[in-house]
Amino acid sequence: MGRQYGLLTAEDVEFIKAQRVFYIASASGSEVNLSPKGYDSLRILNEKSVLYLDYPGSGDRTARDIRAGGEVTLMFTAYEGKPSILRLFCKGRIIEKSDVEFKEYLGHFRGSDEELIRRFLVFDIYTVERSCGKSVPIMEFIEERRHLIEATSKLRDAGTLEQFIEDHKTPLSLTRPPA
Repeated sequence: MGRQYGLLTAEDVEFIKAQRVFYIASASGSEVNLSPKGYDSLRILNEKSVLYLDYPGSGDRTARDIRAGGEVTLMFTAYEGKPSILRLFCKGRIIEKSDVEFKEYLGHFRGSDEELIRRFLVFDIYTVERSCGKSVPIMEFIEERRHLIEATSKLRDAGTLEQFIEDHKTPLSLTRPPA
């Protein structure tokens, strides 16, 4: 059984910083969305809040679920060293480029190309959970994939990035197969 508590500890923060990949799960009464995330895209704001730099991708389900008042879970897993899993149970907030806070949050990601960022997501943590992770395999990191940044840069250079973002918003409900 995992251990639950209300605030990130210094040990949790160090564990999060050491992970090269993490996962964001969200739900809002429709299907559960689960996405792996990489890049240098996460910052700890304080013991109750995490900031995520959101690049445009093929979908927009996490933001959809946040808009609908849904729940979000971030999961970090040790793929090397001591086994461990850390989950952050959260409510999310969306910071669009037009929001006053956008520039403040951009300061947490010095050197990031502002034009490529879709938005920021702030995750307000209500529960932290640690579990063993003893069945998770040991894996070796080789390199980051640059595909998303390269594709987004090409869309920006072609003047079509904003249209791509608009076209790839996920609807609030998806069609479910008949029972």
